[in-house]
Amino acid sequence: MGDNAKTSGENTSALHDGASPRLVLAESTLDLQPGKAVSPVVIAGLWRLAEAFIITLAGAAIYGLYIYQQLGWQPAYAVAIPLIALLAIFTLQAFDVYNIGVFRAPLLHSARILAAWTLVFLIAFAVVFFLKLEGVFSRVFMATWYGAGLVVMILARVLLSFKVRSMTRKGLLDRRTAIVGGGEAAEKLLKTLQEDRQSDIRVFGVFDDRWDERSPDVLAGYPKLGNVEDLVDYARHARLDLVIFALPITAETRLLQMLKKLWVLPIDIRLAAHTQKLRFRPRNYSYIGGLPVFDMVDKPIADWDVVLKWLFDKVIGSLMLIALAPVMLIVALAIKFNSKGPVFFRQKRYGFNNELIEVLKFRSMYTEVSDATAAKLVTRNDPRVTSVGQFIRKTSLDELPQLFNVVFRGNLSLVGPRPHAVHAKAEDRLYDQVVDGYFARHRVKPGITGWAQINGWRGETDTEEKIQRRVDCDLHYIENWSLWFDIEILAKTPFSLIKTENAY
Repeated sequence: MGDNAKTSGENTSALHDGASPRLVLAESTLDLQPGKAVSPVVIAGLWRLAEAFIITLAGAAIYGLYIYQQLGWQPAYAVAIPLIALLAIFTLQAFDVYNIGVFRAPLLHSARILAAWTLVFLIAFAVVFFLKLEGVFSRVFMATWYGAGLVVMILARVLLSFKVRSMTRKGLLDRRTAIVGGGEAAEKLLKTLQEDRQSDIRVFGVFDDRWDERSPDVLAGYPKLGNVEDLVDYARHARLDLVIFALPITAETRLLQMLKKLWVLPIDIRLAAHTQKLRFRPRNYSYIGGLPVFDMVDKPIADWDVVLKWLFDKVIGSLMLIALAPVMLIVALAIKFNSKGPVFFRQKRYGFNNELIEVLKFRSMYTEVSDATAAKLVTRNDPRVTSVGQFIRKTSLDELPQLFNVVFRGNLSLVGPRPHAVHAKAEDRLYDQVVDGYFARHRVKPGITGWAQINGWRGETDTEEKIQRRVDCDLHYIENWSLWFDIEILAKTPFSLIKTENAY
């Protein structure tokens, strides 16, 4: 980890040599652009399913080659094989062999796999004995399955290890981490993380709000890249997964000031507890490797939630696209015959983590007065809007092409905070100037519809109150997200479109 950080340090050595800190930070992130992160939790979950299938397949193969050939169909085996496979997964989980460290080096952990697999069969033999089923199951079958199953599991895990090591080399499994704080506490934290060789933590640098002898430029081989505001910029340019505060829990004011700036980011935030004078019970901490931490902010949608939401968007979005294709064709023809210009309108908007995305809509304005930057919001009886445009805006039919964003581009979700245009304003003030913590709504992917829209906060945002209420709804959605919440919002959206008083 230290070598990686030192490489970044070479790029940031000019921080105090007259160069702009923000310019140096931008340069330092050029070599840190990672591939899309892969969740270790999802990998472990998928491997549980794969291993259950492998164990079941091994048992079924032995049954087919030995038992079925002699005795034909035996219902007891059809019940026992999947049950033993399920028991094996729970036992292997109890022996802690479903983590990236074990996946990287399965042979080093083969003793634990052997112990877990042996325990499974001891339990199976005990059940057979106490239920007096000795004559039901063949001992040859059980012994063969025990040996073959163990060999197949180890071989499968060896193959998996090649893939996991490849992903590790590409940085896809790293938790890209920044440390906030300086001095002795931060140095101890960095050394603790360095000593954990199995950790997936990859530290890229230190950020601190102090520039004095209490906070040196290099700490345990890691460079100080800037202050907390610089960290926000850093996280916008390079993927960042985790921030760890190396501050005493008694520094409440300082912690709150920093959290107020960082909570708008889609990252996990932790407070290191290894140097705290206050001591709590172990269950009050969570752990990063062997490092005890307090959970301060969690990434809103992570691990399996990301997978579920992605599947929901792709499957339901595709079905909606097919079902609404005739409607979209009619709208496209109406636009084409109503006024000159393209059918679609493309606009840059803020997406996940403040990334700029291009959103598709049906064109509702005359081409020569289209406002791609939304410098002036559309108002009632706006002369820039065509006659067809007035109808499709009131009914939100102009939003339907965003299904292409969901299904094909993947930069929109079906449900989420509505993406706003870059220069959108309320009472001549940019949205982020009106609402404190406005960019926190970008911690999740934006959506075609959202909690704000079904609560009546759609259409014009000409006053500060309207944008404040919309953001409040967005933050409520983020903090309470679930797949059922998405389904509820999507189901209520058609009824919310009946209210058109704010849409024009």
